[in-house]
Amino acid sequence: MPYVDGFVAAVPTANKEQFRKHASEAAVVFKDHGALTVVECWGDDVPQGKLTSFPMAVKCQPDETVVFSWITWPSREVRDAGMKKVMDDPRIQPDVNPMPFDGKRLIFGGFETLVNL
Repeated sequence: MPYVDGFVAAVPTANKEQFRKHASEAAVVFKDHGALTVVECWGDDVPQGKLTSFPMAVKCQPDETVVFSWITWPSREVRDAGMKKVMDDPRIQPDVNPMPFDGKRLIFGGFETLVNL
């Protein structure tokens, strides 16, 4: 089953189009290095929780929107090799394709697929 990298970030709402451009350009790099799919979702119905929530997790400010993203890979091995190539790829370097959000509040992790229907 596919291996999945998941991401949650707070993006300034005013940077929506800049984020779309950044994500679209980065998606090409991920796919060039083995990713099967890259999905970027702009928060639409993301409630603030009392104990936990997406907004709380990324310290989302009133002028920001939560973004939820994932990348699928054929396997963990392909992901590990591909991610190393992605990080070394000049097309994704901050001076070429800067992140339009605070990367210090980006949450990410790799996940083994349990169910895929």
